[in-house]
Amino acid sequence: MVKETNLYDQLNISPSATADEVKKAYRKAALKWHPDKNKDNPDAAEKFKECSQAYEILSDPDKRKVYDQYGLEFILRGGVPPPESASAGPNPFASAGAGAGGMPDGFASFFSGGGPGAGGGTRFSASYSFTDPENLFRTTFRDSGLGDMFDDGFTGPRSAASSGSGGRRMRNSFGEGMRPPRAPTPEVTTVERPLPLSLEDLFSGVTKKMKIKRKMFDENGKRTTTDTVLEVPIKPGLKKGSKIRFKGVGDQEEGGQQDLVFIVEEKPHALFTRDGDDIVHTVDLDLKEALTGWKRTVTTIDGRTLEIDKAGPTQPGSSDAYPALGMPISKKPGQRGNFVVKYHVRFPMTLSPTQKQALREIL
Repeated sequence: MVKETNLYDQLNISPSATADEVKKAYRKAALKWHPDKNKDNPDAAEKFKECSQAYEILSDPDKRKVYDQYGLEFILRGGVPPPESASAGPNPFASAGAGAGGMPDGFASFFSGGGPGAGGGTRFSASYSFTDPENLFRTTFRDSGLGDMFDDGFTGPRSAASSGSGGRRMRNSFGEGMRPPRAPTPEVTTVERPLPLSLEDLFSGVTKKMKIKRKMFDENGKRTTTDTVLEVPIKPGLKKGSKIRFKGVGDQEEGGQQDLVFIVEEKPHALFTRDGDDIVHTVDLDLKEALTGWKRTVTTIDGRTLEIDKAGPTQPGSSDAYPALGMPISKKPGQRGNFVVKYHVRFPMTLSPTQKQALREIL
């Protein structure tokens, strides 16, 4: 018969739960209430400590057996019945089969002096103290087959979860009030992804919605994949190679969640190329036009029209610049680069003897 169920209630399980169910319930509760994940919840540290204490008792078959029969207070007193039980009547442990101290033979050696390995199995000292919740947390997740994923996966304040309540201060192998040294938390990695943009997007500025997949751990420590949509702001005039960082939105790993960096790439444009803050447009001319003159109507990236009239001759590779019609200058709001018109002269591939002679006479 189970004397009390408080520890089972802490883990939200029944007194008939199996060992695997106890461990699973603890892992779920510990991940939920870990102080590093609940920095704005002052009650989380206490709940984390309580579920750790419940698991420490219920995961040990010997301790669980004693708890089921005599309750937590009996364990905390090191196997000594509370004072009121002595004055209320006959010692409940002074039965025909009782051993040392009036306890049943099976528990007399269980509580008698010494520590683990001194004459038998698990033993309680005169005043029982629990394991540091953080040590129990790391050990349990390491032993669960998840490797060291949760060994230093949380990095926030630890004092609240590492101190006892009701006058029972927790101890560990490093001494009273001391905490074990902790390995440095690994730095969170950064993942880079290309962000191809049209020249119009870079000219006008736009907000791009990007759907990403990221790997997370659920409350049971299992790896899952979720979809997230990020809104990526593109400022007018942003240049190729610019980086836009989102902190803590990538895959979950030991040190936290990865940062995601989008690197701006420029898509090829049918009419324009970019040269810094300038936009370049190339006009093709045949040799006759280049020598004798030509007219063109050119449209800029923002829809303006330029009427260009050249009497000639036009030198191959020459250009004209039109100020303040190019790309916005991102670091100088309100200012723009130039719109540059370059001239490319198409020379004929062949000439007839007559044409060659005519050219000789003209030139």
